[in-house]
Amino acid sequence: MTKPFSPASARNREPILDVLRMHFADRQHVLEIGAGTGQHAVYFAAAMPWLQWQASDHADHLPGMQLWLDEAALPNTLRPIAMQAVLTPTPGLAPLPALPVLLDGQHGFDAIYSANTLHIMGWPQVQALFAGLSAVMAPQAVLVVYGPFNRDGQFTSDSNRAFDAMLRERDPASGIRDAEAVDALAASVGLQLIDDIAMPANNHCRVWRRMTVEN
Repeated sequence: MTKPFSPASARNREPILDVLRMHFADRQHVLEIGAGTGQHAVYFAAAMPWLQWQASDHADHLPGMQLWLDEAALPNTLRPIAMQAVLTPTPGLAPLPALPVLLDGQHGFDAIYSANTLHIMGWPQVQALFAGLSAVMAPQAVLVVYGPFNRDGQFTSDSNRAFDAMLRERDPASGIRDAEAVDALAASVGLQLIDDIAMPANNHCRVWRRMTVEN
């Protein structure tokens, strides 16, 4: 099997790393949703050795991802797991490993990362993603999502408009998501937007934090 390669992952890794270094500086355990080829997993885990990196994606992506992980042989990357097992446990799929225990004794991932996923999923899948994450995130966990977003229902560039048309031609359920709709969805599961960083090629990194419910 040939090791898969994503040119986009190679192009965007440095600006994304700058964001992750800022927001994951005090984190311990990262869950990557939609890790694809695994290029980001090995690059970011090597650059941030204080993090334990758990990559996940659909089961058919895992063999290629494992090639990247095996080649890098990093001590802080775990064997990739099926994304369905993380978000919607299904009979026949490998179960989610025991959630990591953080220094404060809390269980769960204190950092979640996902790149170029929300516009590939249908909106019901995006809703399921956020609902599932709420079950695996530790208190005060941080979620970083990279990709294109619309603002107030409008495209932010002609290139994003063309990209959206291409996505919808391939799958009518996909498409660039409105930032406000995603923020509302995040808020519904206890996540508050804390940062929105403009990135190259009309992308953004949006960052949410899980808020602790006061009794």
